[in-house]
Amino acid sequence: MRCLADGRYHSGETLGALLGVSRAAVWKRLQKLAAFGLDVESVRGKGYRLPGGLRLLDEDALAQAMAAAGGTPGALSLHLYDVTDSTNADALALSRPGLSQPLAVLAEYQRAGRGRRGRAWQSPYGRNLYLSYAESFAGGAAALDGLSLVVGVVVAETLSDAGLADRVQLKWPNDIWVDGRKLGGILVELAGDMDGVCVPVIGIGINGALSDAAAAAIDQPWTDLTRELGEAPDRSRLAGALLAGLQQALVMFRQQGFTAFSDRWRRYDCCAGADVTVQLGERRITGLARGVNAQGALQVEVDGVLQQFHGGEVSVRPLR
Repeated sequence: MRCLADGRYHSGETLGALLGVSRAAVWKRLQKLAAFGLDVESVRGKGYRLPGGLRLLDEDALAQAMAAAGGTPGALSLHLYDVTDSTNADALALSRPGLSQPLAVLAEYQRAGRGRRGRAWQSPYGRNLYLSYAESFAGGAAALDGLSLVVGVVVAETLSDAGLADRVQLKWPNDIWVDGRKLGGILVELAGDMDGVCVPVIGIGINGALSDAAAAAIDQPWTDLTRELGEAPDRSRLAGALLAGLQQALVMFRQQGFTAFSDRWRRYDCCAGADVTVQLGERRITGLARGVNAQGALQVEVDGVLQQFHGGEVSVRPLR
């Protein structure tokens, strides 16, 4: 796949020489790329290409972007994979023996990417951003109230700097929206001791350039950075900026908790002031969203009474 990343035509003979196989075997291998969400174009007399090419992740470029954004690449154990099942699953496995320093896992392709509640996350090769970050926290799970919202702030601010200022929104607790369409999501899972040293694994997925085939499997309004910005994103630069933002935000979160981020969250909150429905198992509660409290819980006014929700699926109707 990397030899086709430049978007140019390559003959079957050239590809066969690179791979050490026959031209017939090259064709069979290229047929398999459809399973990775890649459509290879074949033109007689020219060869094969990936239209538009791919801008693959680059460790040096990522570290440079991270440093430019005020991060510390040397304080991070970076794991960059071509293909994996799930970056969050990898980060959880790496975290279970305990962490000597924070770690990040990124991949070009996920076989089994996951969203909230076990939903599949569409993960075509080399198109989107699949990033997981893990760092140890003392105080157990109780010290992590509002963490997913803090991560949302980091993602929203990074995307704003990338060209989506005044358009990116956060839907409680962990969806990234642009103009009412889902651009990405956040999944926080925990390893370690829930009452002692706990390791939150922060998964971030952002749509870079979804193919029609990948988009067909999505059951809600969606968008990607290519559609919103007019060009495919530099995923190494975006990942570096996100990792720098996470490093900086988690220092403040350790010291002050979610309250230090509440004003920043409100700038992007697409629920506040809107009619929302919260799905809790078989229960559906409808009311007027009133922002979040000091711990990051969603506040909903139901028949004049303010209720607080720490979990659930939220759907939003247009603002009043």
